[in-house]
Amino acid sequence: MTQSPLPQQAIIAIVGTGAMGAGIAQVAAAAGHPVKLLDNRPGAAEKAVAGIRAQFAKMAEKGKLTAAAAQAAGERLVPVSSLADLADAALVTEAIVENLEAKQTLFRDLEAIVGADCIFGTNTSSISVTAIGAALKRPERLAGLHFFNPAPLMALVEIVSGLATDKAVADTLFATATAWGKTSVHAKSTPGFIVNRVARPYYAEALRLAQEGAADYATIDACCREAGGFRMGPFELMDMIGHDVNFAVTNSVWRAFYNDQRFLPSLIQQELVDAGFYGKKTGRGFYDYREGAVRPAPQTEAAQTPAGKITVFGESSAADALADRLQHSGLSFSRAPDLDGRIAEIGLASIYVTDGRSATQRAAETGVANTVLIDLALDYSKATRLAIAAAEQCEAAAVSAAIGLLQAAGLKVSRFLDVPGLAVMRTVAMLANEAADAVNQGVCSESAADSAMRLGVNYPCGPLAWADQVGVAVIRDVLAHLGASYGEDRYRISPLIQRAVFAGRNIHD
Repeated sequence: MTQSPLPQQAIIAIVGTGAMGAGIAQVAAAAGHPVKLLDNRPGAAEKAVAGIRAQFAKMAEKGKLTAAAAQAAGERLVPVSSLADLADAALVTEAIVENLEAKQTLFRDLEAIVGADCIFGTNTSSISVTAIGAALKRPERLAGLHFFNPAPLMALVEIVSGLATDKAVADTLFATATAWGKTSVHAKSTPGFIVNRVARPYYAEALRLAQEGAADYATIDACCREAGGFRMGPFELMDMIGHDVNFAVTNSVWRAFYNDQRFLPSLIQQELVDAGFYGKKTGRGFYDYREGAVRPAPQTEAAQTPAGKITVFGESSAADALADRLQHSGLSFSRAPDLDGRIAEIGLASIYVTDGRSATQRAAETGVANTVLIDLALDYSKATRLAIAAAEQCEAAAVSAAIGLLQAAGLKVSRFLDVPGLAVMRTVAMLANEAADAVNQGVCSESAADSAMRLGVNYPCGPLAWADQVGVAVIRDVLAHLGASYGEDRYRISPLIQRAVFAGRNIHD
């Protein structure tokens, strides 16, 4: 039976009125609930109420709310001074300090005050909901109600069930957050829940590429944006989040998974934290944000001539997009059936999409010395930049011709050191692998994993849907090749991906 949301007359209480608490209060008040705000800092609740009312007024000025609706929403906000004032709340959710003992103490104290039907929500992003609930007489009433910052704008809410959480409680919160205009997803209380767990490879693979000298920060960021379709590259995103925060989350997830190599923190980021270079908020991170600093440009190959006969092979998305782009450029080319997975030839060069092997390894194993690899793109017809890598055996003229061909197709080209998997392909493969493992371990459903990553961190595509688009067998092969290249358990393949490949189906089938 579908659970109903809390009725509009139900009182919502928010404990902790910083950015997250105030944001949640704004969402609840806008949805029609009376909202009580409490903070142990003198005057903080009153300040939060004034700030939220000002936000409602701005929305009215912009025509997003009527003046009457803004006034009414603001009047539903009430600052209070003690836990006793929350006795009539139907839901109390906290957004206090990320400390297990502090959260346990708060909810223990509330148990003696609120009614038996009151639901407890925690906005924790890293602490076990099960552990918080362990201190309660009735842990079944507690669930994670994890909003993303800024809460009024971000669409996702993770509803996190601890071991003792009553299903009806989780379902009520799911329905309530949905009624508030959010997209709710169910998750099990495991380290990082969905988003903070599945997102780790976006940072980790970029950091590893940088550590190996594959390319500079600006170039990796540009390839992730301009080929991968991500709104921000990993380095600029870490700078925005703050390395103190991002590194702490990575460490928390890594320790919680008993030092699983998949979540291994980076020494590069450790150095930034040790230096106090936290990113934008301190003026320095991977980039320099101080006054007068110049943002480095991504490395882009100089213009080359596309010399030689051009053949486009097969009907893959990369080949078809390349053919369309070449047709628009006016370059003459021919089409041929798939030969060995290559998408194009020009002169001496044979061009392939990376499969997780280095170009040098692939050239040695196939006997095609003039192997040039291109990276994955979300949409090859719309990409504006591609990363490439050339085998060490590859002749300079072949590399130049391949670069010239891609440039003629309207692409900026960034040449990477010959690392396995390049940037976008290895990142997408690892994101899909982590999402698949979360599903395989019962943390969430396939659709929840994809929705969470699209809405929680603005990925251009859900990682499992992306794996289906690329081909699950391709993702499996990329991971297998990465694992063989590095000899690390980090790239072990999720059983969910293995089963999908063996069954000849997509993950979402």
